[in-house]
Amino acid sequence: MGKVYYRDLTLHIPMEVYNPAEDTFLLAENLKVRPGDSVLDMGTGCGIIAILAARKAETVLAVDVNPHAARCAWVNGKLNGVSDRLSVVCGDLFKPIRGNLKFDLITFNPPYLPSDRRETVKPTERGWLSLAWSGGGTGRELIDRFIEEAPQHLRGGGRILLIQSDITDVGETVRRLKARSLKASVIAEEKVPFERIYLIEAEKPSG
Repeated sequence: MGKVYYRDLTLHIPMEVYNPAEDTFLLAENLKVRPGDSVLDMGTGCGIIAILAARKAETVLAVDVNPHAARCAWVNGKLNGVSDRLSVVCGDLFKPIRGNLKFDLITFNPPYLPSDRRETVKPTERGWLSLAWSGGGTGRELIDRFIEEAPQHLRGGGRILLIQSDITDVGETVRRLKARSLKASVIAEEKVPFERIYLIEAEKPSG
């Protein structure tokens, strides 16, 4: 069990859970939550984005396919004083979410690195961690599934904040979001070793 400190947060992170890195912090630094918002933090990992959101939002639902991450996010939420506004569930993308449940903000730092395969059945300890970065053969497996499903869980005027690397075609992501009738653009970026990471914002029209 390791510890990560961010602002005034202390996060306890077991070895099976992804440690926050530059992509996480790019999202955290550009996270804007309005009082009364209902927030979905997809792929929550250690819960850092969900916890930051819960400080302003009315409710936050955090989801992760990794049971170690789901447990970790819940514990960190409790340790950082937001457990009254934070719920955590374990599941694959939107599968654990009721079809009529909608949010004002959906955040996602997806697995986006190309990999030959994703371990999805009884992953080993290393396999649980690999689910946090392995995006399938093209790196877009989870990104494309998310884009197809996310709009139906977004309220009018609601927003998506999505992290991505230039390795997996940011332009394609923006095009797919626009094809789902969302207004989408890159709002922040950062150069890190071997890649450039981007934060994409997509907004659903009101009404």
